[in-house]
Amino acid sequence: MIPNAAVHDVAALADALRTHGACRLPDFPDADTTRALRDDLDRLLSEGALAPASVGRGASHGPRADIRGDSTLWLDNPRTGPAAAAFLAALDTLRIELNRRLFLGADEVEAHYAAYPPGTRYARHRDRFKDDDARVLSLVTYLNPDWIDTDGGALRLALDEGEIDIVPRTGSIVFLSECEHEVLPATRERRSIAAWMRRRPR
Repeated sequence: MIPNAAVHDVAALADALRTHGACRLPDFPDADTTRALRDDLDRLLSEGALAPASVGRGASHGPRADIRGDSTLWLDNPRTGPAAAAFLAALDTLRIELNRRLFLGADEVEAHYAAYPPGTRYARHRDRFKDDDARVLSLVTYLNPDWIDTDGGALRLALDEGEIDIVPRTGSIVFLSECEHEVLPATRERRSIAAWMRRRPR
């Protein structure tokens, strides 16, 4: 079972990551921030600002709808609103605190909005590439407050204690970037933010 922690209780969060490899942050971001991020993403979707996501690196980099069906837009894109900038700043504060506890060496945060149309998925993968260990922690924030379990779209984490499905309702989940995971298909559009705490590649 993945433990819960409050975002201000960094000691509990760090301990959960050390022990389980993952931790839920059910109240991060708060309700007002979640609403502002959701409104920002709604606007961007209505403007056609998101683009189909790609997979792979180098020559193999490109869209693969059979592997990954979401559309994305980076939060530092000029088209995003103030809520995105504020959330990036909050993630950076969390990065600094987790560095102190876990000695991650993470020196930056990157994040993007993601929207999955009904029936799409993201096949099992790791966020840390075989030839690039820059990503050390992954965080997913959900923007679907009225989601019910039967809507599907769970994030499935493959942890040492077994597979765990996270319903994409609200709040966030933090996990080690080396952890295998997948996004299961949903019956309705699934909206989220995916973020990574990164160090300089070794």
